[in-house]
Amino acid sequence: MLSKKRGKLLPDPHNLIYLSEKSDLKFKEETEIFIGILMKYQLQGRYPDYNPLLPDITKVNAYFNKTKNLLIWLKEML
Repeated sequence: MLSKKRGKLLPDPHNLIYLSEKSDLKFKEETEIFIGILMKYQLQGRYPDYNPLLPDITKVNAYFNKTKNLLIWLKEML
């Protein structure tokens, strides 16, 4: 994203990897990898032409449960 006032690139506020790196939180390596996986599917929402290979329902359920647990942990860190 380009800043209109300063004419330089701003970080993407929807980039989960960037946000996790800028936080004061310490993530386990497993969580950092998972954030990267989530980012892949988040991109499809912002860029409809981007079509990653969709996981099977078992993986979807596992991702969903991991995401719920991550969200609970993040809320506890607030």
